[in-house]
Amino acid sequence: MTSLASASVTKVPHISHAVLRVSGPDKKGVIAAFTQVLSGHGCNILSSEQHTDTASSRFFQRSAFDISTMLTDKVTLSNGISEVAKRLNMKAEITWPPLRKKVAIFVSKYEHCFWELLLRHRAGELPCDIVCVISNHPDLASITQMFGIRYEVFKITKDTKAEQETKEIELLNSLNVDLIVLARYMQIVSDNFCSTFPHRIINIHHSFLPAFIGSKPYHRAFERGVKLIGATAHYATADLDEGPIIEQDVKRINHKDSVEDLIAKGRILEKEVLVRAVKKHLQEELIVEGNKCIVFGD
Repeated sequence: MTSLASASVTKVPHISHAVLRVSGPDKKGVIAAFTQVLSGHGCNILSSEQHTDTASSRFFQRSAFDISTMLTDKVTLSNGISEVAKRLNMKAEITWPPLRKKVAIFVSKYEHCFWELLLRHRAGELPCDIVCVISNHPDLASITQMFGIRYEVFKITKDTKAEQETKEIELLNSLNVDLIVLARYMQIVSDNFCSTFPHRIINIHHSFLPAFIGSKPYHRAFERGVKLIGATAHYATADLDEGPIIEQDVKRINHKDSVEDLIAKGRILEKEVLVRAVKKHLQEELIVEGNKCIVFGD
């Protein structure tokens, strides 16, 4: 491991709202039950979204509520929510302020997604603290240093992968990292790594999968004459690129587009889709259900 810069953490602003996410079997009175608990504790509900999956009869809800007017403490409210959830056989999770998370970005040599994350973060569009950048190459260290962020190099080979990943996990845990973003990180993370951070690793790739697996997918897509290119952001799991999908987008192309055009347009999609997915996670707008994501706020 090679350290090339020191950490820089943005000051966390005061935030007075919390987020309640609920999921479970759909039944009458669910919305009213949780609303009554919040209002009974003096919490003003700022926004609330619900969704019912009619195929599975599953109910999902996300509510943001103001805690500055709360009449009790967090423990008392949490206990009240837990009692209602248990009675209704629901899963309920409260995220208390500050909602700002600590983020680590994994990179290799591709710059486009990395630049986009750093610039959007600097502009205040991503409510998080980027506490470190981890790479298997030193190439992007100079970019990271421009933003005053810690940069660590873990040189991974087939023989050193397990050992290096263990060191990465130790570093991430020591920094209390909440979210890991694979910004075109060209290494397969292990099952152990994914299980250590369940639904806390976001990956980005082109949307040709399961077709055109491997290197030079845009070249093979060009040869095949595809009419759409796209990008997919998802949670990384042991099943490689088959984790719950958070965000996707596509763009039409035609015979006038060269391979270079496809790559350029694909990179634009990749960085935009990745930023949207990261933002959804940071704002607690996702509920993972099996191998799919319920995405609120759209």
